[in-house]
Amino acid sequence: MATKLQKQELQKKLQTYAKQYLKKQYKDLDESATRLMINSLLTNVFGYTELEEIKTEYRIRGEYADYIIQVKRKKQFVVEVKAIQLDLSERHLRQSVSYAANEGIDWIILTNGKQIELYRVIFGKPITTKKVFDFDLSNTKELKHMSEFLVFLTKKSILKDELNDFWARFEALEPVKLSNNLYAVEVIKFLKKVLKNKTGLYFSEEDIMESVHQIIVTKIESVKPKAPLTVGRKKQKHLSEPAQAKETLVNNL
Repeated sequence: MATKLQKQELQKKLQTYAKQYLKKQYKDLDESATRLMINSLLTNVFGYTELEEIKTEYRIRGEYADYIIQVKRKKQFVVEVKAIQLDLSERHLRQSVSYAANEGIDWIILTNGKQIELYRVIFGKPITTKKVFDFDLSNTKELKHMSEFLVFLTKKSILKDELNDFWARFEALEPVKLSNNLYAVEVIKFLKKVLKNKTGLYFSEEDIMESVHQIIVTKIESVKPKAPLTVGRKKQKHLSEPAQAKETLVNNL
């Protein structure tokens, strides 16, 4: 994983970037001017090499992606840029998802120079995306916290495959997916034993599973998932679907 020193160095670079570009007089820049900011973000902050690793106006099936980040012959990111004056939204992703699908790219960075969002492309039928985090770089008080996550976008982390490790942890800890583990036969049998020791009574595995299911459904419907991480502006509500319920256990009992 990224070291403390890497995160500290990134924090300093983000502070420099924010001081240089995130000023009131730049809040109405158009997209072409915003791209000058993004050039600095990709090179001076995240450490990618111009021309060699940063491909601008990259042609994909007759259209052009704003940026493609390629490291050691592997395309790592599609970077979609919007003018700093625009608030980012998921509708801005549509074309980027098409680019990513056609090139087999797992990650999309959506940014206007101030906001930066990371999406994982889910190659299924249909192809979808999952927002991983969403930060406002103008909120300088939170840059230390942001560095804990933005460090995975740096060249050093990509070379060590740390972003994929981060995704594996992120995905595993999502409430819906983690809750599926609670239906495991081993868990139900453990609860059965605990209840027998505490009450002296017999409980069927089906009864325990039903109670576990009710707990999971109630909790997941009432709380927000772990992701996406949002710092620096109003958080968006993203409520997950309840975990698939009884089938998992029934099939394994």
